Parts: sequence; structure tokens; C-alpha cells
Amino acid sequence: MPSLRLALAQVDAVVGDLAANAALVRSRSAQAAAAGADLVAFPEMVLTGYPVEDLSLRSSFVEASRSAVAQLARDLDADGLGELPVVVGYLDRVTDPETQLDAEAAARAGSGRDERGAVGMPKGMPQNCAAVLHRGAVVARYAKHHLPNYGVFDEFRFFVPGRDLTVVRVRGVDVAVVICEDLWQDGGPVARAREAGAELLLVLNGSPWERDKDDTRLALAQRRASEAGCPLAWLNLVGGQDDLVFDGDSLVVDAAGELLARGAQFAEDLLVVDVDLPHTGVNAAQLPRGVQHVVVSAEEVDDAEAAARPPLPEVAHERLDEVGEVWAALVLGLRDYVRKNGFSKVALGLSGGIDSAVVAAIGVDALGPQGVTGISLPSSYSSDHSRSDADDLAERTGLDYRTIPIAPMVDAFTSGLAGGMVLSPVAEENLQARVRGTTLMALSNSEGHLVLATSNKSELSVGYSTLYGDSVGGYAPLKDVPKMLVWQLARWRNDRAAARGEVAPIPENSISKVPSAELRPGQTDQDSLPPYEVLDDLLEHYVVGAQGRGELLEAGFEAQVVDDVVTLVDRAEWKRRQFAPGVKISSVAFGRDRRLPITSHWRENRA
Repeated sequence: MPSLRLALAQVDAVVGDLAANAALVRSRSAQAAAAGADLVAFPEMVLTGYPVEDLSLRSSFVEASRSAVAQLARDLDADGLGELPVVVGYLDRVTDPETQLDAEAAARAGSGRDERGAVGMPKGMPQNCAAVLHRGAVVARYAKHHLPNYGVFDEFRFFVPGRDLTVVRVRGVDVAVVICEDLWQDGGPVARAREAGAELLLVLNGSPWERDKDDTRLALAQRRASEAGCPLAWLNLVGGQDDLVFDGDSLVVDAAGELLARGAQFAEDLLVVDVDLPHTGVNAAQLPRGVQHVVVSAEEVDDAEAAARPPLPEVAHERLDEVGEVWAALVLGLRDYVRKNGFSKVALGLSGGIDSAVVAAIGVDALGPQGVTGISLPSSYSSDHSRSDADDLAERTGLDYRTIPIAPMVDAFTSGLAGGMVLSPVAEENLQARVRGTTLMALSNSEGHLVLATSNKSELSVGYSTLYGDSVGGYAPLKDVPKMLVWQLARWRNDRAAARGEVAPIPENSISKVPSAELRPGQTDQDSLPPYEVLDDLLEHYVVGAQGRGELLEAGFEAQVVDDVVTLVDRAEWKRRQFAPGVKISSVAFGRDRRLPITSHWRENRA
């Protein structure tokens, strides 16, 4: 039975930084070689970063990617790694004459097919590709077949699909290479891999994390391994990219679906595993239609060579529970957004409430206490416990803490309106929030901090925030986190600290007290909103589930609550369009997942 030592490099690539990403490939390839790997693989579009969105439509960027992958092959060879096959994701374009369809051929074909009946593609169109690098050259290439066009994905806009399956023989083992969505679709490249006799199915992924998705991936990998009749290696990106977080969590299963190895969650990792493979193999003389077979190295690993390899250490990565995964995603998303956009510090308003406390704790975990500035901005309505709770959090976390009372600034503003403008009670409340926002942005301009908005998904859904006030900021860690989950995260983080013998970062009073914006005497959130357990449940049905009024009533919600909440959600679309990006953790986050018109006379409560 043939054996292959496979290295899966789940790395944190930066979109557009081809030189840094190539250096990362070289570094991890050297580590894989030192571990005795026969083959090292990197994630989907690792060379360009992922997703590149409309950058893929710029010919200059496509050509830069093509040049970078060719140069990377030469550099790996110069590094003394030329004998190690390296599989990398990158951006390419249609170049094979057999797959091009020029204008004359298209006119003859009429339906977009050439004389052979094959689907043609316009020359030069971008493709999401994988390349196999060996001995200083690109020796094989594969273009992604299935292009997702749902949720955050819009790959039909950017790419054209590939047509053929690529199988490379490495150390006598036939490895079929596919990309991400190719695994999720029935049939296609997976079925063709079995037909071809592939002995290992290697899947390069840029698969964003969301809650409960990891178990779905494992189940899918197990099912596809059975369908392909061979072990399957699933390799994923790690890191934050705007509102997306890639969690790594790469895995290898055998043909029966048994889990052989699994990578770290939300961290870079080089997963090295010895895989025993079925001895099927591709018959090069009788290749199925649409299969390209490239021999990189035909000689199998013998017993003596296998015995001489460096032993693999036993690695058991901690598996996070559901709430722990959310915390890790929020921390990683914030850290990478700050780092990749050239910031070093963040700032936020510390109100003493649960939202700002959780955001501050996330910031400290992501950047360290020296990277977070918390500012208490008390008004004339701020309670004593709000100030003392903010003080307590600052002491617990060690962040840079400052106090700037806003009452004198609010008084100066209102006295300046003596010429005739009289503010309504709501306008006076919003003025306080906007003075706070202006103060935070002044700090940002003066000291270079990235301001963090602290609003959560529940508030964002119903527009329970002041535009240019408490919604101000360049990034919103809790944008996709419902209020009830905010409390769970606080409890989880404090319990984590207690288990480690550390000081809990979030004051108990911030968790237990009744939420309030404190913009008028005695104000609480429930003056304007249903209890959060009811609100979050309703929002899950309406925003995530896209259920109409009738379905919401059937689910047991009271008619008046449905009408009130749905009206608030529908009317707040204009606010959400102006809100900062934040980590996506659910299947439907505000932004690319949910695209509704701002101007619309449709109201669910009229249905």
C-alpha cells in the first residue's frame, strides 16, 4: 500500500500582497521539507489573498498573479526546494487554446459550444486556479469548476469555470486537485476523480467561518471521500479579511471517513500527516475524458525512506465550544483588520455597559492592553455605577483609560442654539451620543486610533443607535452578534479566565445590570424594545430566516410585537448601509448576505 507524507499549510494571506504571500509559501514549504513531506499544499488563492472581488477584473492584477506564481516556482527551486511539489492557489486567466472560444467560433457554435461540443470560454477571462510547482516551473494547473453565487460569494461575477480535472502523480500516488465549491456540488470533479482512479483528493479552500459550519464540513468531507473512493485532505485559509473570518480547521479523512488529523482553529498551522492510500491509480493510457494526468515523480516511497523520515509529533489542538468559536472569530477578525489596514491601536467609548465591556475585552485579547484605549464619556445622566464599572474594567484589563466628561460640550452646543432652534427630547438625547462620537473621532484623528463601534446586531437590526453618535467607528466587532449572545460571550470569557487562574476581564455588574443608553433619567432599553430574548428570537426568524408576517405569527409571536419590530427593521435599512464593517458569524449578516433596497414601500406588517 503506497504512503504519502502530506503537509497542509493553513496560512493567513493578505489580499493584494503577492510578495508577502509568496514569502509565506516559501517559508512554510521549507518547514514542510524539514518535516519530510512528499507534497505541501496551500489554500485557495493564497498567492493573491481571498476574496479579491473586483481586483480579479483588472488585467494588471491577473498578470501580476501569473507572474508571481512563475517567479515563486523559480524561487522555491533556488531555495533548494525544487524537488518538493508545492500546490498553491492563485488567480489566472483562460490561456489554453483548446478551452478558448473566439468570436468566430462562438458565432458558428451559436450556443457557446465549439465543433467538439465542448463549452468554450472567452480568451483572457479570469479563473480561480491551483498550480503545481516543481523544479522551478508550473507543471500542472487546475481551474475551479463550480463558482458559488450565494451569501457572500459572487464568483460568477469574477471568474469563468474550468472544465478538466487535473491529477498529478507524486511519489507514485495519483492526487486529484479541486477547489472549495467543487466539493460541495454533487458529481462533478469528485465523481470524475473516482472514475479516473485518483488515490487522494486534495481540496484547496477559502471557506469563511460561521457558527456550526465546522461539523458540516467534516460530514461533507467524509461523504465525498466515500464517493471518491480515496482519502480526502481539506485545507483552509485562516485569518480575517474585512467582514469575513477564515478559521483554518483543516482536516484529513481516510476513504471510510475516519478522521486522521485536524488542524488548529483560528490560527496558522502546518498540518503534517502520513496517509496510507489505496493502490488504484490512473491508467495513463486510458484517461477518462476531461482528465489531465501529469507525472511529477513516479517512484513510490519505500520502507527504508519512510523509516528515515523525521517522526511526526503528536499534536492535539484544543477544540473550542460554540461560544468559544465565536469569541475566537471576533478576536481574529479584529486583529487582522487592524494589522492589515495599518493601524496599531483601537479606541472605544467605555460606558460601563455590557457591549462596550465585551468589545474592550475582545480588543485586549486581539491587541494586548497597550493596543486599546478606552474612554469614559459621562454625561449629566450617567449613573455612578456606569463610571465605576468602566473604571473596574480598565483596572481588570490594564488598557489605556481616560475620562472626558461631555456635559460641558453638550451645554456649549445647546447654548449656541439660542438663536431660535429648540431641540426635541429625542434630539437632545442624540446630541449627547454625537458629542461622544465626535470626541472619539477627534482622538482617532490626533493619535491614529481605529475607533470601534460597540453596537450589537439586535440594536443594528431595529435602528436602536444614533447615526454619527454611538454608531461611529471604523470597525464593529459585535455587528453580527445578537444581544443575548453578547451576554453569553461575557460569561464564557470570564469563565475562561477563572479556569486559568486569571482576573476576569468583564465586571460582573456590567453583565447583570439592566441595559440602558442613559441619555435621559431612568432610561432602559426595554422602554423602546421587547425583552431581548423575545427580540433576538424574532429577529432570527425575520432577518436570518426571511419569514413573512404570517409565518412569524404561526411561530407564536404576538401580532403587535411583530408589527412593531418588523417596522423598525425595515425603516433602519438606511442606517445599516452607513454602518462600519464587522465580523460575520451567522449565515445571514447585514451587508453582502442581506441586500434590500433602502427606498421601498413594502411592509411585512401589511401582508
